[in-house]
Amino acid sequence: MTIPIEQRGYAHPEALVSTDWLAEHLDAPGMRIVESNEDPLLYASGHIPGAVQVDWTTDLNDPVRRDYLDKAGFEKLASRIGITPETTVIFYGDKNNWWATYALWVFRLFGHEKVKILDGGRLKWEKEGRPMTRDFPEYPPTQYIAPERDDSRIRAFRDQVLAHIRAGRPLVDVRSPDEYSGKLLHMAGYPQEGALRGGHIPGAKNVPWARAANTEDGTFKSADELRAIYEQEQGLSPDQEVIAYCRIGERSSHTWFVLTYLLGYPNVRNYDGSWTEWGNSVGVPIEK
Repeated sequence: MTIPIEQRGYAHPEALVSTDWLAEHLDAPGMRIVESNEDPLLYASGHIPGAVQVDWTTDLNDPVRRDYLDKAGFEKLASRIGITPETTVIFYGDKNNWWATYALWVFRLFGHEKVKILDGGRLKWEKEGRPMTRDFPEYPPTQYIAPERDDSRIRAFRDQVLAHIRAGRPLVDVRSPDEYSGKLLHMAGYPQEGALRGGHIPGAKNVPWARAANTEDGTFKSADELRAIYEQEQGLSPDQEVIAYCRIGERSSHTWFVLTYLLGYPNVRNYDGSWTEWGNSVGVPIEK
C-alpha cells in the first residue's frame, strides 16, 4: 500500500502528484503533462493521454556546444508544447523518473516555477493499468517569454567543484558502487565509455540515486527513510552546500530533486559535467 504523498513528511509535498490525482485531472486547464525518457521510442509506443514528449537529447541540449539550449531555444520549446510561465508542468518518465527530473531541472534553469513530478512515473501508471494512447496531441503554440538561463543557483561547473573540494564541502556521487570505485566507467550493461579514468571526486560520498525510490513501483521513499540514507548514513544536513554528480548529470538531477524538494535543502547544485568531464580533465584529483 503506497503511503499518500501528503503523509510522507516531505518539505514540499506539492512537488509531487499521485497517479490517482493525475487520472482525475488529465483535462485540467493550465496544466501540461510532459514525458521524458531514456528510451525516446517509449513515448510513441504509448503515453499518458494528453502528454507531450520532451527528448533530453534533441530538445534540451544544444546540438553543437556541450551545454543546454539557450533562452531562444527554451522559448521555442515551450511555445511548441503550448505552455506559458503560468502553466503547471507535470513531468514523468521511465527508470524511476530519472530523465523526468533532469527535464524538470532544465526547466528550473529558465525559472519555470510551476513544476511537479508524477510519483512513480511510467512504471506505476502502467502497473495500475491506466489509460495509454498513441495519439500525438497538438496544442496551440504560445508566445513564451523566458528569462536568461540562470546557472548560478542549481548548476555547478568544474572550477566550482574544485573550490568546493578545497573548502571541504560535501559532494554526493550518485552512481553505482562499481563506478564510484573506478571498476566501471558506466553502469553495468552500458557501453564502458565516456571517460579516460575511473574513480570518484575526492571526498564524495556514494549514494546511488535509485535508493531514493521504492523498487516495486518507483515512488519516492518517505522523508524519514530519505533522511536515514542521506543524513544518518552520510552525515548531510540542510545547512550545508551540497553538489551532486553522476556521469552526465541525469541521475544526479534525481538526487538534486530529492534533496531540494523532498528534504528541503536550500542549497543543492547539480554538476552536470559529472564524470565525463572530470574523468577526462587534465590535472584534477581522482580517488579510487
